[in-house]
Amino acid sequence: MSFETIPNGTVTSPAGFLAGTTVAHIKYADRKDLTLVVSERDCTAAAVFTQNQVAAAPVIAGRETMQANRNRIRAIVANAGNANASTGQPGLENARASQEMTAVALNIQPEQVLPLSTGVIGVQLPMDRMQAGIAAAAVQLDPDGGLAAAQAIMTTDTYAKHLAVQIELPDGMVTIGGMAKGSGMIHPNMATMLGVVTTDAQVEAGVLDGMLRTAVNHSFNRITVDGDTSTNDTVFLLANGASGISIADEKSKSAFQQALTHVCTELAHMIVRDGEGATKFVEIQVAGAVTEADAHAIANTIATSPLVKTAFAGSDANWGRILAAAGRAGVTFDQNQAALWIGATAADELQLVANGTPTHYEEADAAAIFAQPAFKIRLDIGAGKASTIVWTTDLTHEYVSINADYRS
Repeated sequence: MSFETIPNGTVTSPAGFLAGTTVAHIKYADRKDLTLVVSERDCTAAAVFTQNQVAAAPVIAGRETMQANRNRIRAIVANAGNANASTGQPGLENARASQEMTAVALNIQPEQVLPLSTGVIGVQLPMDRMQAGIAAAAVQLDPDGGLAAAQAIMTTDTYAKHLAVQIELPDGMVTIGGMAKGSGMIHPNMATMLGVVTTDAQVEAGVLDGMLRTAVNHSFNRITVDGDTSTNDTVFLLANGASGISIADEKSKSAFQQALTHVCTELAHMIVRDGEGATKFVEIQVAGAVTEADAHAIANTIATSPLVKTAFAGSDANWGRILAAAGRAGVTFDQNQAALWIGATAADELQLVANGTPTHYEEADAAAIFAQPAFKIRLDIGAGKASTIVWTTDLTHEYVSINADYRS
């Protein structure tokens, strides 16, 4: 069993999913900023939300909805330009009202609607514009509407992020499609982004939940741009069973999990590559740890270090900053066991450190690797057999420029 990428696949590539998108003027004057993703039949659903204690109103409403109903979800309503975060009780009432407005427009129940918002924090949603936008989007539902939906959830993103794959199973073909947005405030727990993943496979809700959490932990929870976890992070996974194929036996579950993780990982990579002001895509591998959690802690600390990230930006192979970051990650290891390699590919790895001591490498060779638009760092701390990977970016002047006036 295997899967193949669908050219220009989107969240509506799976059978039975539609999307409608409109210019609702939530914040932007001349671009689509509100979308509905709708299933023609009831879906089982799974969700992962931000762990930020300052959770946005749609996160609170989404959690409530998922607790009450995981087997009859029909739609997602998403807007860009306004996060509806830190908006108090009025904001929560507005999130619930957006569910009700969507339910009326689609002739379904409010508890069958999941809300998503992204944008500026601390501003109430303009509900008159939301209502008009939802009504407009509802009459534009289209099985080819996935690309417009991915565009409508963008904020500082520079391109729409979408993907779909088909999985060949013994009983036939199922499809997984997805879209995501994210460029800044990118950091794990959950992922600092919005994501919607759909499938026409039939999957029991409890199984779906476990699969989504596994996929997220190996994708969206392995990326960071700036170390800031958002108030609105959410990933929804909807399964409507329109293919008639059930994911029930272990072989089918394994194949589906592999494909789902692939979709989430590719979307996560797109987010990092589109990081605000980013010019470098950097994979950080940490091996030789006692536990995967230890490896992740070290990799995250390296990936979020301003000194490391500015060295990436300047193509300065300053490996001392990398080891120093690893040393403050709260994980015990012997620096004299540490080894460090860098490389644009596995074939051209250059070892910079062995047994905690610099090797006889050429500085120009190291700088040339750091000058590449994508490269890898591999650190082995020599304490065990656990490892992990985190993907990150450099930190540039452009990042500061973007975030210095985001509210304007």
